[in-house]
Amino acid sequence: MIRQTIELLGVNVDIINPNKACERIAQWILEKKKSYVCVAPVSTLVDCQKDQLYKDIVNQASMVTPDGMPVVWLARSKGAKQIERTYGPDLLLKLTDVGQSKGWRHFFYGATQETCDLLERRLKYLFTDVNIVGKIVPPFKTKAEKESEDILFQINKADPDILWIALGSPKQDYWMYHNRPYLNASVLVGVGAAFDFISGLKPQAPQWMRNSGLEWLFRLCCEPKRLWRRYLIGNALFVFYILKDLLRKNK
Repeated sequence: MIRQTIELLGVNVDIINPNKACERIAQWILEKKKSYVCVAPVSTLVDCQKDQLYKDIVNQASMVTPDGMPVVWLARSKGAKQIERTYGPDLLLKLTDVGQSKGWRHFFYGATQETCDLLERRLKYLFTDVNIVGKIVPPFKTKAEKESEDILFQINKADPDILWIALGSPKQDYWMYHNRPYLNASVLVGVGAAFDFISGLKPQAPQWMRNSGLEWLFRLCCEPKRLWRRYLIGNALFVFYILKDLLRKNK
């Protein structure tokens, strides 16, 4: 499968949709190809403008999915008409469903013990043949780094096909980059708040808000103290960087 990407503010985002993303990941698991997937909303593109190392880490991923509608709209404005939103929670649910018949082994890393327990219960209710081989709630760290030998051993001993990481961006992307060489799982996927949404611990925006690019507003209203900087300042910076990029290219 030939990879097609489009450059958005220096980040190579895949021209993809949820079905194609699942097909590609299925092929990696079949081939036992070691890969990591970054799920990229607006905040990822903004953070990449301020941190060259982070931009390099995202651009080294085997797949960078367009997680937010503004990212999709920007890509389409540049000619990528076939691109569709490929959202972390949807990707987790779709791959869990597809993996039932293939015997894929899933491992969850991140969030809280309550979240992971509820997530496992929910997935087993939705997909009776899902194969969950482990979950780890790591101690809180301010930044991602190489994981302890004990945790790496636990994950490798469980022998997962897909390791799902929920540390939030950019931390989860740094974590995948630092630990990819030491893990046997075919695919690592950073999915941010997907554990919280699927477990039911956090409300998810209605579909119409997700489709219209207003999910950020719903999340801001739910968690204003935690998310105001990401969305109010981050969204303004996103527009600023787009305008700056347009001016630079029109010179």
